[in-house]
Amino acid sequence: MDIFVRYLEKVRTFAPEKVEMFSKACEYGIRASIYIAEKSLLDKRVSLKEVAQAINSPEAYTSKILQQLSRSAIINSDKGPTGGFSMDKYMLNNVKLSMIVSAIDGDEIYKGCALGLEKCNEKMPCPLHDQFKSIREDLKRMLETTTVKSLSLNLEKGLTFLKR
Repeated sequence: MDIFVRYLEKVRTFAPEKVEMFSKACEYGIRASIYIAEKSLLDKRVSLKEVAQAINSPEAYTSKILQQLSRSAIINSDKGPTGGFSMDKYMLNNVKLSMIVSAIDGDEIYKGCALGLEKCNEKMPCPLHDQFKSIREDLKRMLETTTVKSLSLNLEKGLTFLKR
């Protein structure tokens, strides 16, 4: 997670009041996916209410996020009395954080300017462009290699937490 620390240090230098890596919806989507994966490993489906409580998110907002994840085939949504949200256990090793970020935020995180400039590029770089480029590449690599399953296993062992 060193990449997150480096990113935050760079951003705080120039915009200490705005330290966001992902949208709020994406943060909730990642948390929800980890929670659902943890329960799916135990062969359990979870309700919208359970997910919202577990990730400390409003139910209506969580519902919209879960719909996006379901439409993107990241989670399953089953209706009826025995329904709920789940993930296929055999697919958990294939669900990467990058899939969740892409489903909710798109790929702007890999392209955006560290200072929020609209026309920052190789020809007209911002003061942080070259430094931030390597951080974005590291972030992309981390998101593309980290599985939801690995994060859910740490949650199950009590090594990590979804809300404080």
